[in-house]
Amino acid sequence: MKTICSNCQEENNGNSKYCSICGYKLPISENKNVKTEVEQLKVTKPKRKFDLKTFIGFIIGFIIMFFVTQSLFKPSIDKQLSEMASEMNKTCPMNVDEYTTLKNVVALPNKTVQYNYILVGITKAEVKLDTVKKYLFPGVLQNVKTNPGMKLFRDNKVTLNYYYSDKNGEFVTEYIVKPEMYEE
Repeated sequence: MKTICSNCQEENNGNSKYCSICGYKLPISENKNVKTEVEQLKVTKPKRKFDLKTFIGFIIGFIIMFFVTQSLFKPSIDKQLSEMASEMNKTCPMNVDEYTTLKNVVALPNKTVQYNYILVGITKAEVKLDTVKKYLFPGVLQNVKTNPGMKLFRDNKVTLNYYYSDKNGEFVTEYIVKPEMYEE
């Protein structure tokens, strides 16, 4: 649509605000007003549409925040094991039976707990290791597999070290129960 300049009567493009010949301000046509109002409505009321990228970004951000808060507020298994060992040590030394005393419990790195036992009244020379391995170790493994008190260890794949020393404190033997042994 063309606009006529009221100063020089020259025909100008309908989109022009000023005359291309004399520079005089052109009158605003009715169509121009309607178009301007429509454009203003578009600016003031933007069309909302679903933005998949924003939605995915929000979901990923939520998941990251969830795991960060879980890791910050839920103690690690190593910390839980350390606290458990500290609690058990409050009652140590503890007689397990007439031949064995639990000296203490130590939480080691990498999800490992070590039970330190003393064989009461027995020296290393008196211990028959074949007999210990044949009768004691299977019972220890069965206890780890079935005892409800050992569920925390099983659920978190904790390695358990059973360390035995004689009445003089000399190392006798050690039995290590790894997760693959009790998950069978």
